[in-house]
Amino acid sequence: MRQSRPRQESHKEASPRRGSAAQRGESGVLSRLRNYFALHFQVSTTSLAKLAATPFSSFMTAAVIAIALALPAVLHVFLDKVQSLSGSWRDSAQISLFLNEGLSEKAAADFAAELGTWDEIANVVHIPPDTALEEFAASAGMGDALALLDENPLPNVIVVTPTMAHKAPAQVKALTARLKEELQVDIAQLDLEWLERLYGLLELADRVVVVLSSLLAAAVLFVIGNTIRLAIQSRRDEIEVTKLIGGSDAFVRRPFLYSGCWYGLMGALMAWGLVNLLLALLDDPVQHLATLYGSEFRVGLVDIQTTLLLLISGPLLGWLGAWSAAGRHIRAIEPR
Repeated sequence: MRQSRPRQESHKEASPRRGSAAQRGESGVLSRLRNYFALHFQVSTTSLAKLAATPFSSFMTAAVIAIALALPAVLHVFLDKVQSLSGSWRDSAQISLFLNEGLSEKAAADFAAELGTWDEIANVVHIPPDTALEEFAASAGMGDALALLDENPLPNVIVVTPTMAHKAPAQVKALTARLKEELQVDIAQLDLEWLERLYGLLELADRVVVVLSSLLAAAVLFVIGNTIRLAIQSRRDEIEVTKLIGGSDAFVRRPFLYSGCWYGLMGALMAWGLVNLLLALLDDPVQHLATLYGSEFRVGLVDIQTTLLLLISGPLLGWLGAWSAAGRHIRAIEPR
């Protein structure tokens, strides 16, 4: 019992030491993190100051990047607008069923009620022959001529609207083929070819935007890479001295990576302004053209998605271009 007390006391005395060691370890980690971020902040601000020291050359490089980013961004915005407009056109896709001649209005109404129970059909409208003749006379302005007819030549018509889940071109075609097989149907008319052509053109335009974006992204990489290469050559003596006193390639490369990011960010901001300017200039002519076709289509300004895409892709391309150029050329420089 006498020996156990000192052990307990020593155990109690050791616990504060362990706690203080843990606290010192946590404070050491926090200190390293603060130093790490402080160093990166200093390097980034120094890189920005070096770009500001040569405003004309920095502006020209950022302008080239802005043009390369703005071209696919404008096409992307236009395609998004047209695709949203085509979606509303697709929602209006309808199937017109011209029923057999001689079918009574009651039989046609019963057939329309039966079609309303189909899962693929959202809405059914029955147009009797008399109503169809009145609408045709009002729209065509031939009321007097149609009044001379002995009998109504128009059949019962049923307009079918597919559900949202069955408005894809292939599904609407399948529904039309099924309706044609009904005994009461004489003709099932679906005008969907123009919509399929539109979707084909939109898919081709999407592919063109992807290819063009890839080519222009490669151009941005080359522009930034060449700019960073020239900056490395102009600071060759400074790099040799830094390596002579023990600076690693990663340490030497860091300010050039930040320079590439700053170039990309400035180019992205200029591209955002350029795209908004182009869209503002095109908005009135496009709106006037859409009005002639009875549409309220407007181009508008750059949406949030495209803005974020520009602000992310610009610095990312700048970093990649600087990394590919700086890594290769810095390794080739060794102290004499």
